[in-house]
Amino acid sequence: MAATVDELTVNYEEAGTQLVKELDKVVLSKGAWATVLYRYQEWDRSKEAYGPDKFTIRRYQKRNGQYMQKSKFNISSADQARRIIAALQGWVD
Repeated sequence: MAATVDELTVNYEEAGTQLVKELDKVVLSKGAWATVLYRYQEWDRSKEAYGPDKFTIRRYQKRNGQYMQKSKFNISSADQARRIIAALQGWVD
């Protein structure tokens, strides 16, 4: 569990192998509810290498001094990320 937004991560290790490697993160909002955008890679056991970059948006709620994940949205490819960016730019410009 994380007590601060800066401590939140998607890094995940199992049996000494890092299965999810966080490459970057952007904190979109802080407070009782925090929103974080992550860039990460997953370990491909068959290829013994990390796969392509993926992206996820996670929402956390702080309760009893600890952030707990409440929801997530996974962006599965760079193409899907570009399409989301294009839609948002069209709406806010």
